[in-house]
Amino acid sequence: MPSAGFLARQVVCGRVELLARSVRPLGAKTRWLHGGRDPQEEEAPYADVPRPGRKWERKPYVTPMKVLIRRAKEERRARQESPCCVLEHPPDNGLLVPHLIEVAHQVHSARERLLDGLTRLVKGEAAIPVKRCRFCSEVHIGEVGHEIRTCEGPDSGSRNSLHVWRPGTVKDVVGFPYCYHLFDRVGKPRVVHKEKYVVPRLPAILELCIQAGVDVERYPAKRRTRPVYSIDGRIADFELDEEDDSQAETPPEPCSPCPSQTSSASADDDGADRTVEEISVSELSSRTLQSWLDMRSGAARLMRKYGVVTCGYCPDVQVGPKGHKVRMCKASKHQQRDGQHAWQEATVDDLVPPNHVWHVRDPAGDGAPLANELKRYFGKAPAVVELCVRGGAPVPAQYRSMMRLDVVPPARDEYDLVA
Repeated sequence: MPSAGFLARQVVCGRVELLARSVRPLGAKTRWLHGGRDPQEEEAPYADVPRPGRKWERKPYVTPMKVLIRRAKEERRARQESPCCVLEHPPDNGLLVPHLIEVAHQVHSARERLLDGLTRLVKGEAAIPVKRCRFCSEVHIGEVGHEIRTCEGPDSGSRNSLHVWRPGTVKDVVGFPYCYHLFDRVGKPRVVHKEKYVVPRLPAILELCIQAGVDVERYPAKRRTRPVYSIDGRIADFELDEEDDSQAETPPEPCSPCPSQTSSASADDDGADRTVEEISVSELSSRTLQSWLDMRSGAARLMRKYGVVTCGYCPDVQVGPKGHKVRMCKASKHQQRDGQHAWQEATVDDLVPPNHVWHVRDPAGDGAPLANELKRYFGKAPAVVELCVRGGAPVPAQYRSMMRLDVVPPARDEYDLVA
């Protein structure tokens, strides 16, 4: 009869052989079926609960530093070889990217629908309660705030890091960081410190849509018809003075919307004619969640062409090829930079912060708040997703694993019995 050690080695060798024969793409989670040897791939990659970074550490670079250094050397070598050249590719040459104008209008309309839907979900008749901590930026979706000890506000030590909850608003659910408006993103791409109170500020997602082709009367932008030149690294605009004077005297006329934008606008008008009573809460939640997903996906497409930078230590964002020079950073190591930001490439989460909140599996249960002892069994989700799911919208596939829907938390008096 074989010994127990021999059987254990056989099992280990069999598992190693199965893992060696299985080939799966990077980033996807493989789930082994019970009673079978063939793996089944998940529809979406597994996403764990996000962990906030330390305040004194810099955000990770989107593009590796070696790649950025190599690009800078190539651009410097190209300027030395041809000091005077015309920029051919938009938007670097001052022109708009044609196929992204419609995307910019879609993102702009999706943002408006999102804000309208959240307002009706938070302040309507069947309002979903939103809680906000009095001392920190923690948000919770539910009747009663949770008891998880994650507060880092003033005097949190005397409260054992417990939150002090108060009613929240739409701005607590979704918050858009502000940035400076650039009238000419190519001719004057940077705001200096003296213009701190002169240049207006607006939501960064709106500034991205304006630079990509959306015309807003309150924030005019210069629209060129000819590409600019680069002379020894400096931008030179050779448009006729008469055209410049006429553009300076008369504000730019709004672009005529494309047929798809016109049809979508008419559809929105038809939907707006319907009263609030005709639209159920679940339908409104589904529309709001779809607007959130459309806005993020469209913003990601725009950011591939139109540069967006963020500070490596604070959440400040600037839309444009360069960051501003206003000395307003108060994050870690700001004394070494004289208050200036440490600009680097931004991501969609920097432009549209997801603001993760704890997910409540059974809001209609016993009404007890989330216990601090069971926090490892609870999942997280963006506040917009949690609010819409609470209203009856289906859970998106990319957030199912993050919300830990497949985990059954134990009872409050059984947490010490679970390994």
